[in-house]
Amino acid sequence: MDRRTFLSWVGLGSLATSLPVALVACNSETPSASSPGSNSAGAPRDDGFVQVGTVAALETGAIVLETSSIGAVAVVRNNGELAAVNPTCTHKGCTVAWQPSGEYVCPCHQAKFSATGAVVGEGPAKVPLKVLQAKIEGDAVLVKANA
Repeated sequence: MDRRTFLSWVGLGSLATSLPVALVACNSETPSASSPGSNSAGAPRDDGFVQVGTVAALETGAIVLETSSIGAVAVVRNNGELAAVNPTCTHKGCTVAWQPSGEYVCPCHQAKFSATGAVVGEGPAKVPLKVLQAKIEGDAVLVKANA
C-alpha cells in the first residue's frame, strides 16, 4: 500500500468515527444550558410546574434552557428574588444571555432586558420578555408557564 492510499484510509476512518458525535451534537432535541446540572427539564407536574434545575445550579448563574416541556426558560436570582422568563428576544427571536451586570442581553442586536423581562434602554426590542412563574421546593427550581 502506498502512502497516498494509506492516508486516504486514515482520513476516511477519522471521518467515520466522528460522524456519530456530529449527529448527536446536531440533535435539536437536546436542551442547551448555561449552568452545570441544568441541562434538562422534566415533564410538567399536575400543578403545571416543571423542574428546570437545582438551587446549586442557580447559584452559579442563570439556568437557561432553550427547550423544555414548557418552551424556552431562563431563571435567575437577582437581589434575592427569583425571576423566570422566556429568553427568546422579542425583537428577532435570538436567545438572550444573562450578564453579571444583572440584565439579559441579546447577542444578535444588543437588546437589553431586566431580570423580570422588562425592556431596558433604547435597544431595538420594544416588547418585554414573557414572564413565567418560578419557585423553589427543596433543592429543585420549578417553573410554570403563565396561562
